[in-house]
Amino acid sequence: MWTTVLVIAAVLIGSSMQRITGMGFALVAAPFLVLLLGPIDGVIVVNVCGALTAGVILTRVFRDVDWRRYGILAACAVIGIVPGSYVLQFVPVAWLEISIGVLVAAGLTVSVNLGRVVVRDRLSFRVIAGMTSGVMNTTAGVGGPAVSIYAIATGWPQRSFAATMQPYFLTIGLASLSSKFALGSAGVPELPVLVWILIGCACIVGLIVGDLLSRVIEPHVARRLLVIVAYLGSFATIVRGVLELLA
Repeated sequence: MWTTVLVIAAVLIGSSMQRITGMGFALVAAPFLVLLLGPIDGVIVVNVCGALTAGVILTRVFRDVDWRRYGILAACAVIGIVPGSYVLQFVPVAWLEISIGVLVAAGLTVSVNLGRVVVRDRLSFRVIAGMTSGVMNTTAGVGGPAVSIYAIATGWPQRSFAATMQPYFLTIGLASLSSKFALGSAGVPELPVLVWILIGCACIVGLIVGDLLSRVIEPHVARRLLVIVAYLGSFATIVRGVLELLA
């Protein structure tokens, strides 16, 4: 019962942050969903909800999408998804949990400490960011840190970045799911139908709440809150993995 309530809460908060900042569903929800459902089922739910929320938001920000950057990033991410799917078949559950927590924390730390350092955008940077994001999205359910680091480093305007991330997350979310199911590294989580319905409703409600909050919350405040919550979730996931190794 409480597990279901916490899963719904994580999805609702994650989708709200996705609407407010343009990204953040996986950063906020993934650590907690992995903690509650396990590394395989948790990431599957993250991929499903991430694709759903991105698809809905895309209908509202379509005109601001930088389709050229999207094409390169998405294509490279899809390539990175393949090796990420194979990793799931060979890495023990505990190590996956620890890796998920560390990857999110590392990505956040780099993003935060980049500051105002801006480098010239290059094709190689897009390729690296896309492939790294694809691997991380498949193994940890968090494809955002890699592209956010790229965006901050190259000075990508926030409005365009936030809009472009929606078709990007929709693409890699669906690609990750397809790859995992095709390779047999994961299956559909055995959750009751009612729970799936509640998760879907939580996504929609979260987007509505996020839309309302985005009108009153300053972007820098939302980003700080996002980082704090994601760090807490990452730490909790790492602790669970360590405890499983020691058990």
